[in-house]
Amino acid sequence: MTHRQLFFQHVAQTSDFPLALEIERAEGVYLYGNGSRYIDLISGIGVSNVGHRHPAVVAAIQEQLDKYLHLMVYGEYIQSPQVELAQALAQTLPEPLDTVYFTNSGTEAIEGTMKLAKRFTGRREIISCFNAYHGATQGALSLSGSENFKRNFRPLLPEIRHIQHGDWQHLELITGRTAAVILEVVQGEAGVRVPDASYLQAVRQRCTEVGALLVFDEIQTGFGRTGTFWAFEGFGVVPDIVVCAKGMGGGMPIGAFISSAEIMGVFKVNPILGHITTFGGHPVCSAASLATLRVVQAEKLHDQAEAKGQLIRQLLVHPAIREIRGKGLMLAAEFESFDVLKPVIDRAIERGVITDWFLFCDNSMRIAPPLIITEAQIREACDILLDSI
Repeated sequence: MTHRQLFFQHVAQTSDFPLALEIERAEGVYLYGNGSRYIDLISGIGVSNVGHRHPAVVAAIQEQLDKYLHLMVYGEYIQSPQVELAQALAQTLPEPLDTVYFTNSGTEAIEGTMKLAKRFTGRREIISCFNAYHGATQGALSLSGSENFKRNFRPLLPEIRHIQHGDWQHLELITGRTAAVILEVVQGEAGVRVPDASYLQAVRQRCTEVGALLVFDEIQTGFGRTGTFWAFEGFGVVPDIVVCAKGMGGGMPIGAFISSAEIMGVFKVNPILGHITTFGGHPVCSAASLATLRVVQAEKLHDQAEAKGQLIRQLLVHPAIREIRGKGLMLAAEFESFDVLKPVIDRAIERGVITDWFLFCDNSMRIAPPLIITEAQIREACDILLDSI
C-alpha cells in the first residue's frame, strides 16, 4: 500500500477533506513533495518562524542528541538546555517575568496557566474572549469563544465568562471574582484582530484594580511574528503571565508559561508537585528552542517583520480582497465569503503556495510566512495568489 493509502486507513482524521500533500522534505520557506515545490505561507500554522530546518536549529538538535534525551520528569534534574533556555527567555521579558514552566505545547501551557491563576488568587472564574482560541484540551477548549467549536464536547469547565476583544464596556465584567483574564494580544483564529493599545492598557488597569491576573497568550504572536519579539511590547502593557509555544521550537514541540517567582511559587506547596509533566521542556526541544531564539535575535527577524508585512499589503491589491488586517507577518486577507476564498486557496496550492483560512473567520486568508522569507519570495507568492484569484 502507498503512504497515501496508509494515511487514510490508519491516521486519525480531523476532517473529511485533509490536504493530503505528501511532503518529502522541507528547507527554509519551501516544502517539497508530489513532484512540486511549495512556498509555505502559513509556517505550519505559526510554527516555522525561522523557516524549516534552519541550520542552527538542526545543529543544536544534533548536538543534544549526542548528550542525552529524556532523563526525569520536569523540574527534578538540572538540565542545561532547560536552564539556558529559561534564562534566555527571561532576558527577553520585563521584570518580574523571570520564572519559566516548560510544557509540550501551547494548549498544555494554557492548562497550567489556568491552574496557576486559580491557585494563586484563590478564585475560580476565568475570563476569555469571544472568538478566542487557546487550544483543544478540555480546559483550554472551555476558554474558546466559539460555541460551534465546543458545543458537542460539553460539559466543560464552569465559571468561564467571555468578553468582546476590544470592547471597553465589557471590562466591567472583570471583578473581584475573577482569577485571570486570558487574552490573545492579537486575536488569531478570529481572523487577526489587532486591538488599540489603549484597550489593552485599560484591561491591565482593571485587572490590577480587582486583583485578577492578566495573561497574554502569545502562542501565535511570540518569537517575532508581529514585529517585536513579544507582541505585547508594541502595546505598552506588561502581563502577569505570558504563554508561548508554536514558533518558539523551530519545528520541535515545546511550550511554556512564564510569570514571577512569587506567582509560580504556589505550585511547590499545598499540594506539593502542584503541576507536573513528564516530557515538558524535553532537552532536545529546549536546545532547538534556544537556537531558534538566538536566530531571531541575531538575524533581527522581528525587526524585519513589519516591512515584509507592508510589502505583502502593497502587492496584494485586488477587487476581491476587501481588506488586509494584521501586524508584522501575521496577516488576514478578507474576501466576500468562504465560497469565494476556498477555490482561491485550492488553486494557490496547485500553483505552489500554501495558505488557508481561520477557524472562526472562514472568509479570510491566513498569511503568516516564515520570518526569513525574502522580498523575492514574497513577490513570487503574491503573484501566485493574485493569479489564483
